Amino acid sequence: MKKALALMAHPDDVEIFAGGSLARLQEKGWAIHIASMTPGDCGSNEHSASEVSGMRRAEAAKSASLIQATYHCLDRRDLRIFYDEPTLQAAVECVRSIDPDLVITHPPSDYMPDHEMTSLAVRAACFGSPAPNFDTGRRPAAAATNRIPHLYYSAPAGGETIFGQPGTYSLFIDVSEVIGLKADMLACHESQRRWLQQQHGMDHYVEEMKRWGRELGSQAGVEYAEAFRQHVGHPYPQDDLLGDTLGAVGLG
Repeated sequence: MKKALALMAHPDDVEIFAGGSLARLQEKGWAIHIASMTPGDCGSNEHSASEVSGMRRAEAAKSASLIQATYHCLDRRDLRIFYDEPTLQAAVECVRSIDPDLVITHPPSDYMPDHEMTSLAVRAACFGSPAPNFDTGRRPAAAATNRIPHLYYSAPAGGETIFGQPGTYSLFIDVSEVIGLKADMLACHESQRRWLQQQHGMDHYVEEMKRWGRELGSQAGVEYAEAFRQHVGHPYPQDDLLGDTLGAVGLG
């Protein structure tokens, strides 16, 4: 059975940027793993960090269960995700323990440093997981993998880099048939919706996700899409596993 891991910064990030593609992979028999660097500990005006962390973990696990996925939290902290040894050790241990065929994370340029640092750490973890002399500090520790997995970057938030430039993609995935399921997954993150209402004045949490999906779909010639760019630098895999499995649309 093939395995996919989506490792992003916060609970709900995976649902927004890759939930539809993961749902489609699960329908094809893949084992799905959803992971967040943090438990969303800063995302509340009403609850303590420990209280909101518990709520967000439960919401993430509930969301993951809708596509029979397993949820993991690497237990970093909101606004304090750094490219440092503890973060890299946690990311490598996560990749090794799952040994995925395919990994999805944030793009290198995104609207907040938590996303960008996660992107860098996941990239390094994919590269370093096969190196047996990299010690994650865990006892017992997962064994080194025997491969570098396929690595994909999602679209940036709102489809733009930090300089307002449009995202650049190597493939689009049609998620029109699973947009309802993707919406149901995102709706599980109720505490995050309340936080966005209070902090950013952003309501219609699910509808905003759909709007982004329609914008990407218009570029791909479908109703709703998710967009990705494959990391193909040496020595990462060169074949497009995600596009070949789900049928990339809109390019070429």
